[in-house]
Amino acid sequence: MSISPYCADAYNLLAEESESIEERQELYEQGVKAGRTALGDLFSKKNMGYFWGIIETRPYMRALAGFSECLWDGGRRQEAIENYQDMIKLNPNDNQGIRYTLINCLLAEGMHEEAEKLLKEYQEPTCFMLYSQAILSFMKSEGIKSDKYLMKAFESNSYVPVYLTGEKHVPWFLPNMYSLGSEEEAILYSHESIEAWKSVSGAIAWLAEKYKEY
Repeated sequence: MSISPYCADAYNLLAEESESIEERQELYEQGVKAGRTALGDLFSKKNMGYFWGIIETRPYMRALAGFSECLWDGGRRQEAIENYQDMIKLNPNDNQGIRYTLINCLLAEGMHEEAEKLLKEYQEPTCFMLYSQAILSFMKSEGIKSDKYLMKAFESNSYVPVYLTGEKHVPWFLPNMYSLGSEEEAILYSHESIEAWKSVSGAIAWLAEKYKEY
């Protein structure tokens, strides 16, 4: 039996076990390179649009997601965003839920046009997208329209405001699974989105005020 240097999941497993941010990023980057080499440029071009449906692509996609998260955490935000956008192009069905991470990155960076485009592409009644629509509308100073979006978001998951306002703290260990409208879903959303909400002056206060009226 031979050992292949192009096994992206080997790097992914090592990265997941590493406690060093720098090492984790390096391992994921090696996983990305290994996966890209194993698949080849022609394969990627030929199968763009339904990548995740081909099992051989999944190690590479996992590596790219991990690497992008490390880039974001390390301050290389535009690179992370570009990677996430590439992943959406490769797999618009987005089985990995990259859209939920990407929308918060776009909002945190004030990339309103890109955020609006993504929200139009994924019109779904999940708290991840409905709260994102509400904060984007608030950023654009749309008044009553923003309030209506927020009410819809409350209806999708009423647990979110207590975490975004700090009434309850997001636990250190995040849930492994969730159901729509659950507190676990609220925890995961709040963990991903708190930076975007805090980056907008008055957004948290607006959220708290409207939640009292809800």
